[in-house]
Amino acid sequence: MTGSEPVLSADAVDVVLGGTRILSGVSMSVQPGEVVALLGANGSGKSTLVRAALGVIPAASGEIRLFGRPLGRRTPWNRVGYVPQRKPAHTGVPTTALEVVRAGLLSPGHLRPAPKARAMSALERMGMADRARQPVQEMSGGQQQRVLIARALVREPDLLMLDEPTTGIDLGTIEAFVDTIDDMRRTGTAVVVVLHETEAFSSLLDRAVVLRHGRVVHDGPPPPARGEHGEPAHEHPHPHADDEPSSGALEFDLTGGEE
Repeated sequence: MTGSEPVLSADAVDVVLGGTRILSGVSMSVQPGEVVALLGANGSGKSTLVRAALGVIPAASGEIRLFGRPLGRRTPWNRVGYVPQRKPAHTGVPTTALEVVRAGLLSPGHLRPAPKARAMSALERMGMADRARQPVQEMSGGQQQRVLIARALVREPDLLMLDEPTTGIDLGTIEAFVDTIDDMRRTGTAVVVVLHETEAFSSLLDRAVVLRHGRVVHDGPPPPARGEHGEPAHEHPHPHADDEPSSGALEFDLTGGEE
């Protein structure tokens, strides 16, 4: 991989699930250090595109490449961090926040948990260091989300994929998270973030890709949010999701392994 190659690229990607076409001819690319928002109404295909890019969902046609390589056994998943759309950070087994974050490095190619100091640093970034020993089952939904973000950060990824990461967390935490992403992009980390509103990330976004009915209808400057859509934590479909055109295996379970 050379410095000029995209960290992530999708070329004419189609995704069909249960006989229904979810993505149609989607093409996009993300360069090192670039922060790209995925926008669109509910059901437009944003999360499907992220999951296809992580190898969780297969593409029916087209090609997705990570770090210059087609998705496959040689994909360097250890270089990718992922925060899924809001989901519990626990199963029925009592697990502390520190254990969840240390598990962020576990994968078929990496069988050792993150060092404690590294995990504590990730928790500190999300304001959760003082709860490191607390079982995540006892935490609020927003606190669990912060633990999931810390689990992605502990990988020190070159590509960070975020699916509505700020849902359910307070404004102060969102601001701290944005500052962390700003630091990461300055060192070359690329970020793809699914959003319903852009206000919190507006100072970071280099580009926005807007999907409508599984197709890219805009790839360029982020459209400004209007009215209530500009408010942090607003979760309604983005107002520009229906604009006309202006010009895709890394699912973590509790132990951090890929599904």
